[in-house]
Amino acid sequence: MPAALPASVLDIAPVLPVVVVDDAADAVPLARALVAGGLPAIEVTLRTPAALESIRAIAGAVPDAVVGAGTVLTPGQVAESVAAGARFLVSPGWTDVLLEAMRGAGVPFLPGVSTATEVVALLERGVREMKFFPAQAAGGTAYLRSLAGPLPQARFCPTGGIGPDTAPDYLALPNVGCVGGSWMLPADAVAARDWGRVERLAREAATLTAGVR
Repeated sequence: MPAALPASVLDIAPVLPVVVVDDAADAVPLARALVAGGLPAIEVTLRTPAALESIRAIAGAVPDAVVGAGTVLTPGQVAESVAAGARFLVSPGWTDVLLEAMRGAGVPFLPGVSTATEVVALLERGVREMKFFPAQAAGGTAYLRSLAGPLPQARFCPTGGIGPDTAPDYLALPNVGCVGGSWMLPADAVAARDWGRVERLAREAATLTAGVR
């Protein structure tokens, strides 16, 4: 049976790996390495032809993984992702059409925002959990800290330009539940299928909240 999904995707682990899979054959060993390292939530981005097949493979073969779809841009992708086994959805931005499709999919979702206006618009629509993207370019920790005062009900998964050195600064903020990143999946390790290295880096990422919150 798949791992039970916590009340919020933001509370599964301190880091949400953002995964781009070029070869679906790598999906299962990659996911197993991330789960073994303590990062069970895995966002497979819909940026390659192998993405949906990878989601399907992980959902079927790695029961302890909570696999989701990222870079979701259309209602069609929402439907395809859920049909493939995605247990959550992430988008870099949102429209009312996309938001309603995600809301109707029956799984948790994180629509992307980068401005206070977008945050207020989502709160107005009953959405309190969001992706802050592109995090570093959109103002980083200073911007999110500024939002916490007037908009304390909003919680974020900042993603974009975050690495192991900056992640703890984000995780220290009261309105951040987790951060998204891909530093535990260096291109050379994936190309070499060095899943042991991926597991070690995932384990380091999984402990980033120690001493922060």
